[in-house]
Amino acid sequence: MTDRPLPRQAILVVNAASRRGTEAFAAARDALIAAGVELIDARAVDDPERLETEVTAAVERAPMVIVGGGDGTLSSAVDHFLGSGTVLAVLPLGTANSFARALGVPLDLDAAVEVIAHGSRKRIDLGDIDGDYFVNTASIGLSPMVAETVPHQLKKALGRFGYLIWAVRSAFAFQPFLLSIDDGDTRHRLWSTEVRIANGGHFGGVELVEAAELDSGEIVIEAVTGRSLLRLAWSWFAAVLRLSRRKTETAEFRGRQFHLKTRPKLYVSIDGELSKRTPITVRCARAAVEVAAPRD
Repeated sequence: MTDRPLPRQAILVVNAASRRGTEAFAAARDALIAAGVELIDARAVDDPERLETEVTAAVERAPMVIVGGGDGTLSSAVDHFLGSGTVLAVLPLGTANSFARALGVPLDLDAAVEVIAHGSRKRIDLGDIDGDYFVNTASIGLSPMVAETVPHQLKKALGRFGYLIWAVRSAFAFQPFLLSIDDGDTRHRLWSTEVRIANGGHFGGVELVEAAELDSGEIVIEAVTGRSLLRLAWSWFAAVLRLSRRKTETAEFRGRQFHLKTRPKLYVSIDGELSKRTPITVRCARAAVEVAAPRD
């Protein structure tokens, strides 16, 4: 497929409350202009509650909107690109930057700007949980507990290592749960400690679900099986080190739509932010938005 060039005009919207947002805003703005991107406007948003309003206004005004922040920022912003024809470009300024990793956008600011200035359009899928769209991943289990309780200053100061410290602390209060997955033909029931709902393959900055691709037309669900938290710890340890036996503790399902229940009812973390509670319906929104991606 021939690379389709990106628009030359854009609006920059940066979540200044993200891990690197404030310090990166001016540098990103200057680098984009130097790379030949014509910025119609550039906004550093200090109040996260105003971010969606700023993104909505930007989508209506520009052929491309550059969103700077982490996975939660992108997840809350992406709904406004549906059906708009506006290209979403990513400046990875968060803690894990899982979506940028899945898309192949470099985490270095100058290299990410290079993609926005000279990359190409790519149409990707989104995940959809009961009308809440997400760019990369959702999860049930220990991860939402960590997302709900991790101190903001710990996350901002230590990044992914801060999440790890808090995950170990939270594990002492965590209990396994009974999971039901219905794909429309078969209902699967199993004990689990974590469920990964993947549109892209990265969780917490780690490539955890290799089978998931942003343009596959399918959602991949990976469940860590059993009741032992040691199995969950092994799953993460083996994934980080890319060990050959890293999938021995998981069950994998893939398809266009699933209905998930848990006992007890549990919160769902969507791109790192708490959202729904089970039961939920998950589906793949095929080729839902256009993004700025590295050239093939």
